[in-house]
Amino acid sequence: NGIDGRSVILDSAANHYSMYKEAMTEQEVAPCSTCKIISTLMGLEKGVIENEEARMSYNGTQHPVAAWNQDLTLGEAVQTSCVWYFRQIIDMVGETEVRQGLEVLSYGNCDISQWAGNEVNPGEDLNGFWISSSLKISPYQQVQVLRQIFEGESPYEAGDVEILKNVMLVEAGSEQSIYGKTGSGAEGEAWFVGFSEAEGQRTYFAFCLIEQNVSGSTAKEIALEVIKSM
Repeated sequence: NGIDGRSVILDSAANHYSMYKEAMTEQEVAPCSTCKIISTLMGLEKGVIENEEARMSYNGTQHPVAAWNQDLTLGEAVQTSCVWYFRQIIDMVGETEVRQGLEVLSYGNCDISQWAGNEVNPGEDLNGFWISSSLKISPYQQVQVLRQIFEGESPYEAGDVEILKNVMLVEAGSEQSIYGKTGSGAEGEAWFVGFSEAEGQRTYFAFCLIEQNVSGSTAKEIALEVIKSM
């Protein structure tokens, strides 16, 4: 429908890639809320959060998303893509540990130099290096990071990865289940990244739209239509 985008799909068992606009799949843009996948693992590894029910306290600030204006569990924070929840996690993990964690996974350019972000959103707790700021990643790199994590090739413990998987569940089906995370940025970035699982086999994907006034929900809609048709 005239929306500009690119995508990478990886059949893990066959090690086969399918790409749309292949030349653009290595172009790095801000990961936005897809970075919450990594933030979750870092928080679990460092003991900042323990499980899906790990609760963070709301400070009373009125945020533009009504669902954020209350105490939230990890599961709720992922599903509502609550920025302040993950800002707390990142701050408690700390700059040194975050940088090392990104470097181990070769997470895009690993640049967290704009730690506090660049004020694209109102309020300190709604900004960060991952939101239209210094950290950048390509669709191809997103898929590589996901494969490392869910194929047991990362340093993260299996139990923590399982918690992450649980909170990423989008659709559970008898033949296919889909796990993912959206992301939306101020510079037109719109993501949906994750994997589908059928008969024990995983297909990893990263869909990235670059279009003003398009959000991660649009990327998710397009991605689900493609993944379900495969």
